[in-house]
Amino acid sequence: MTEKKKSGSGSRGLHTRVKTAAKRSVSSTRWLQRQLNDPYVAEARRLGYRSRAAFKLLQLDDKFKFLKPGIRLVDLGAAPGGWTQIAVERIGILKHGRGKVVGIDILDWAPLAGATNLVGDFLADDAPDRLRDALEGPADVVLSDMAAPTTGHPATDHLRIIHMCEVALDFALTVLAPGGTFIAKVFKGGTERELLDLLKRSFESVKHAKPAASRQESAETYVVAQGFKGAPERTLDPSSGEQTLAD
Repeated sequence: MTEKKKSGSGSRGLHTRVKTAAKRSVSSTRWLQRQLNDPYVAEARRLGYRSRAAFKLLQLDDKFKFLKPGIRLVDLGAAPGGWTQIAVERIGILKHGRGKVVGIDILDWAPLAGATNLVGDFLADDAPDRLRDALEGPADVVLSDMAAPTTGHPATDHLRIIHMCEVALDFALTVLAPGGTFIAKVFKGGTERELLDLLKRSFESVKHAKPAASRQESAETYVVAQGFKGAPERTLDPSSGEQTLAD
């Protein structure tokens, strides 16, 4: 159950406090209280968006202007569809009948008008081909809001999210059209040196941004790479067997 408590006068209004139920953990109670008092959650519900994450993409696009009419876009880690929904809207697929939005997630998610909804593990061998077939041409934008489950250990979580970003970038380098945009979630600390070098060699501009809709306590931020120049050549280090960027 919940109780309303005045958190001050004037614009601060009412703050919803959640009583810890017998079968609800303290962490679950805190999550529910945060949801109930999150203005983005309320606004997403009012506007019919599938998640509060929709506002992150709106704010990123307001700043970097990458959702243009008629483009082809891939949304990796799309469920429940908040980013896909915004992409369809801003590209104008339903309004103008042009453009393509393809989303994929390992979780089942409801079909969305104007988009191609794929269910499957992006790390599966057949996932890139499924996405290319659905795109029916090169992509102008590749988005990745993918994140591995957090462990609570910052260093481990950082490595996990960087791995997801690397996999998403490897795919983007094979499908992006010249001038294209790649956006992916990373954690505080930004991108690893090798990944950042690859981004800078492949794109004209590489920046980090934290949308206002990202919770302040969250370690997430986004790398925004624009102006795709093409994938740089990589060479094989004979001593280690690892691929490195060619000079």
